[in-house]
Amino acid sequence: MLTDDVPLTDHHCHGVDVGTLDRPGFERLLGEGARGDFDSAIGLAVRRWCAPALDLPAHVGPDVYLRHRAQLGASEAAARLLRATGVNRWFLDTGIGGSTADFAALAEGEVHEVVRLEEVAAQVIAQVGAVSGVYDRIETELRARAETAVGFKTIVAYRCGLDFPPQDHPPTSFAPEHRLTDPHVLGWLVGLGARIGAELGLPLQFHTGFGDPDLRLRHSDPLLLTDFLRRTAGTGLSVMLLHCWPFHRHAAYLAHLFDHVHVDLGLTIPYVGQRAGAVLAETLELVPFRALCYSSDGYGLPELHYLGAVLWRRGLGTLMDEWIAAGAITTADAEDLVTAIAHRNAERAYRAPLERTARKSDRPVG
Repeated sequence: MLTDDVPLTDHHCHGVDVGTLDRPGFERLLGEGARGDFDSAIGLAVRRWCAPALDLPAHVGPDVYLRHRAQLGASEAAARLLRATGVNRWFLDTGIGGSTADFAALAEGEVHEVVRLEEVAAQVIAQVGAVSGVYDRIETELRARAETAVGFKTIVAYRCGLDFPPQDHPPTSFAPEHRLTDPHVLGWLVGLGARIGAELGLPLQFHTGFGDPDLRLRHSDPLLLTDFLRRTAGTGLSVMLLHCWPFHRHAAYLAHLFDHVHVDLGLTIPYVGQRAGAVLAETLELVPFRALCYSSDGYGLPELHYLGAVLWRRGLGTLMDEWIAAGAITTADAEDLVTAIAHRNAERAYRAPLERTARKSDRPVG
């Protein structure tokens, strides 16, 4: 397949859990709800694809898989799975635990940080309280973190929804709270991230689409960002719409409309399992090829990082084979499309922060 050996840039993922996990603990990390389940598309994918990566026959039972995984040790299993992805750049959202150093000890390739807006704001508020000047402190801290980051990320979809009210200035009648659920404070915070991102060339990532039970799915439809995208067009900001399912066609439409919008399918790919190719095909109906990026959104289980890569390669590779066979695309154009999604689009979108970090380490970009 055209996708077999192409290197990947995973432009949005999280750290892994290297503690001892029993079956309930593993299944909790396998799903987005209170518990996951091996009896699902992603459970089948773990048994089919992750088992051979850990030297087991494909389709072994869950208990056999978990017993062997425990015998290997969580760190060894994580290292094998992460290094088998073919990812050479990882952009790690550190907002829910895990550090770039811990991840780099397990994975191959460069590891860069994505800074979560809400985490930084909550940390500042916890330190100084809802005092005069707290908003200035938040901005100062975000600018400091931006110096070594490749991007910002917001979970405003979880906190109040993607139809947050725009706020150009800090609200005066709403005291900031630790968890940040006030729409006006969140609107100001997202706007601040957008302004700093445009100034420094840091893309702003939005969680969109499905997630854990904190989320109201109808509030995470990326179409709710249309007015925000109109306001930020032409400012220099790149907006990254993450995950997107079941709104991946909506996200593709927004990328079709707005040059500064990029889309990924993130955790959608491992969760839909064998249907990954179908979701990729639906997204490619309208999305400009320059606007689609690869990510795994792997979190907790390195199996998710690995399945993101394996199922993306298989799904897109099969789709390209079908297009080539039908005469819809040349092999050369298909290779170019695969390379663009795999890493080139992300390298272009994140070029400014990558160049900044490369200058500090004398490492080339691209």
